[in-house]
Amino acid sequence: MRYLPLYLRKMTTPLQQLRKIRLDKLAKIREHDINPYPAGCRRDQTITKARQMMAKKVSIAGRIMAIRGHGGIHFFDLIDESGEIQLVFKIDDQSQHHLQLLKLLDIGDFIDVQGEIFTTKAGEISVLVKSFHLLTKSIRPLPDKWYGLKDVEERYRERYIDLIVNSKIRDIFYLRSKVLTSIRKFLDDHGFLEVETPILQPMYGGAAARPFVTYHNALNCNLYLRISDELYLKRLIVGGFEKVYEIGKDFRNEGLSRQHNPEFTMVEFYWAYANYEDLMTLTEELINLVLKKTLGKTKLKYEETVLDFSSPIRRLNFRDFLLQETGIDADKVKTEDELLAAIRKRKIDIDLKGVFGCGEIFDKLYKERMRPKVIQPTFLLDYPASMITLAKRKEKSPDKIASFQLLVNGFELVKAYNELNDPQDQKKRWLEAEKLVIRGAKEAERLDDAYIRALEYGMPPTAGWGMGLDRLLTLLTGVHTLKEVILFPTLRPQKEKK
Repeated sequence: MRYLPLYLRKMTTPLQQLRKIRLDKLAKIREHDINPYPAGCRRDQTITKARQMMAKKVSIAGRIMAIRGHGGIHFFDLIDESGEIQLVFKIDDQSQHHLQLLKLLDIGDFIDVQGEIFTTKAGEISVLVKSFHLLTKSIRPLPDKWYGLKDVEERYRERYIDLIVNSKIRDIFYLRSKVLTSIRKFLDDHGFLEVETPILQPMYGGAAARPFVTYHNALNCNLYLRISDELYLKRLIVGGFEKVYEIGKDFRNEGLSRQHNPEFTMVEFYWAYANYEDLMTLTEELINLVLKKTLGKTKLKYEETVLDFSSPIRRLNFRDFLLQETGIDADKVKTEDELLAAIRKRKIDIDLKGVFGCGEIFDKLYKERMRPKVIQPTFLLDYPASMITLAKRKEKSPDKIASFQLLVNGFELVKAYNELNDPQDQKKRWLEAEKLVIRGAKEAERLDDAYIRALEYGMPPTAGWGMGLDRLLTLLTGVHTLKEVILFPTLRPQKEKK
């Protein structure tokens, strides 16, 4: 895109007036008995394919992105999804009908053109247009690539415009699709079965988070948008599937931040007869495959740091890391009061308002004092059992769970653990979580009797794994917020303009 008219670059004319100008043109087009929104299109090649057909006739279609005139010649820039090409209209070659239509075209309109590929004296591959047809008349002018859509929120709110004027944004979502394809193929090749589980659930579970609540009129009951796929995927392990995965949307009624969006994409899988050691090996294989498929290497630069995902990824024990960063030994604090006393003794300044129970307090220490310190890819292992109610205890250290998180650049990318398959222990731990709800905890897990009933039929030893796809994409693309890698992120309501 080389040139846009002055009125679009400076936007000195009010938008309403610009719309009126285009609406007037639309009326004239209709007066000429031309359908400005026809159903058909005369296209035989993409623009990229046409560029390779030197001295041959082509028929292409796309959006006009620039218009400029020079004597008896008009030049347009046309784009489609594959690329861009210059159109050359010689006035003497056009019929009276086409000349009238040519004057009524604007940047943003869609047309198809038929002509011959040639190279200009300046060396630019172009189409010498013999005929053309209007496909869509645009009513609103596009913003200038450099001067328009400066407001970041406006870019997300009107993402379709962002995609039109910024090819780098389109590249992010091509990459996203490629990553999804790579992950699916990897799991398929390793014998996992892709499944779909309910998004609307009678009881939310699988994570400590606040749900979105809706109401089903016919059933006369509340339903919840899922916060996790976990409990239904593990029901499938009970049912006899040994390797299952799901890639889909989860929803958590939480605040907005550069690392959080209420609607996000999770990749989860569950593997019977495996343990979390197996999952660490598989994680290294998967992450390295995705990096090689998308970037061609296992190292990537994020901001000023080179992140190295080469195997083996560093391993760090939660207890040792907590002791190093806070001076608190998780093995020596057995109760909530003891943990609070240890925090006060070491004068650790963290806000514990609304935080209840050892698990939530450990989680607060972890998120504020530990996780931000981890930059290079690291497996953080063996969390206190109070932190994850769905994870199996370690046989030789029952106060810990067989778990890990893959941490990168100060945030969590993957969470995985050996799944708790003892229905009595699971119910006991959920009942302890219910007590925290009574005390005021807003994100504690709830007792799910239907899931306990499933466990009572027997679930084999199983390891489960979950990864936030959006967070992985921020690393691969070098952006600083999830909103850049989600096509239509959740936004605050737009304030009414005076």
